[in-house]
Amino acid sequence: MPTPPLAGGTAGPAALRPLIDTVLTALHDGAALRGGPLPAGGPDTVTPRTRTAAHPLIPDHGTGAHQALRSLVTALTAGAADPAHPHCAAHLHTPPLALAAAADLAASALNPSMDSWDQAPAASALEADLTSALATEIYPDAPSPDAVITTGGTEANQLALLLARERHGPVQTVCGANAHHSIARAAWLLGLPEPVVVPAPTGTLDLAALDEALTELHRPLLVVATAGTTDTGEIDPLDAIADLCATHGAELHIDAAYGGPLLFSPTHRTLLHGLDRAHSVTLDLHKLGWQPASAGLLAVPERHHLTPLHHHAPYLNADDDTEAGLPDLLGRSLRTTRRPDALKIAVTLQALGRTGLADLLDRTLATAHHLADLITKTPTLDLYDRPTISTVLFRPTGTDDHTVATVRRTLLQRGHAVLGRAHAEGHLWLKATLLNPHTTPQDLQALLDLVTGATAAPVTGATAAPVTGATAAPLTGTTPDPLTRPPATPGSAPHPTPHPTEGDTPR
Repeated sequence: MPTPPLAGGTAGPAALRPLIDTVLTALHDGAALRGGPLPAGGPDTVTPRTRTAAHPLIPDHGTGAHQALRSLVTALTAGAADPAHPHCAAHLHTPPLALAAAADLAASALNPSMDSWDQAPAASALEADLTSALATEIYPDAPSPDAVITTGGTEANQLALLLARERHGPVQTVCGANAHHSIARAAWLLGLPEPVVVPAPTGTLDLAALDEALTELHRPLLVVATAGTTDTGEIDPLDAIADLCATHGAELHIDAAYGGPLLFSPTHRTLLHGLDRAHSVTLDLHKLGWQPASAGLLAVPERHHLTPLHHHAPYLNADDDTEAGLPDLLGRSLRTTRRPDALKIAVTLQALGRTGLADLLDRTLATAHHLADLITKTPTLDLYDRPTISTVLFRPTGTDDHTVATVRRTLLQRGHAVLGRAHAEGHLWLKATLLNPHTTPQDLQALLDLVTGATAAPVTGATAAPVTGATAAPLTGTTPDPLTRPPATPGSAPHPTPHPTEGDTPR
């Protein structure tokens, strides 16, 4: 077998072109085989089918590039939960923009390593400008805001707690019961006290309870507020929380992994009033930024707040190299080798501009309101509340939590829809996290029809699984005939933006 070609250099593009064509064909063929938002049959069907296509993973003699790409990419696509399908709406799992994925191909081909300038000369300059620009969006009045790129909200939240610890020692974290699980985990990893959890009975952090907690606690304090919870998409009262932090001498971190991109929408940015008062902010553009994962950031109002991240490794940032003017990149992350995720973000921002991003955001939030409208007009469905961002909770009328969980697993088992689950006000709800700006009103109605149909006729055996939290067992039962699956709804054509009914402003 000849030596395989490389992706870089002047010869790389010619080697990539036929391989990319094979990949694109496999992506198309796999999606056609799947025929919906995810494969039917559950793990008992998907796992053996995938293993058969991939076997043997390490053969004695290779199959060749095109055959390996064709086989494995087709199998992965046929067995994927595809966030580009309008009925794949369970999680903060965005359908990436084609232009961002194309930029990610360039990043993979060039393969800059963002740990020293001599491995990433242009990429390091682009990242520095991008992080400064995004931090300025969050802190428009700060003299020198900056940000570091992370793998997502979890890493960004951990860095926020780490920086607070380096400023003040073993800080006591205070967060709402609605906070992301990564806050407690970060405190554990960093050897910090277990977070004090403040009630959030209506989905947002209770201000009176926070005031009481801050009054009683006496060590250095870091309050964590949330701008876009994973369960309901609600936003804590950021300005009022910042006021309490100022009164009690506490620092404030805002986890805006979900809601942060609303800054780019003139219509919705008021939901984030007070964001710029935080000592640090988490942002995650592989949610409402439509980027391939990963694309997270941690922003701070002053560049020097990131100084504790500095690390010295003579082979990467020797003192005399730094003194000679070579940028020191090790202080830009806790990781060493890391991808140039700035490229796809920069391409997206430049291609769409503020107005293009605002249009995507406004379309997506309006779609969530349209879904809420449809639910309120359906006698057999109950709506939890008007959406704050793009998360809509609902459940079949007059059913118990066991039935709600069974309906969700029935839709998964049939390959018809991917809906999440969330507990609120003592009940289990189906969760639609809408992130696809191409979703049409017809897609939404079809989704509700699937829910009502599954409520009336769940998969045989589905009710046997217990309802004991987010890891409840998947359904078992007869694999449905693929021919019985509803036609795929690619949702790829632009459509007029649906509008919420009058008076339905998010709360």
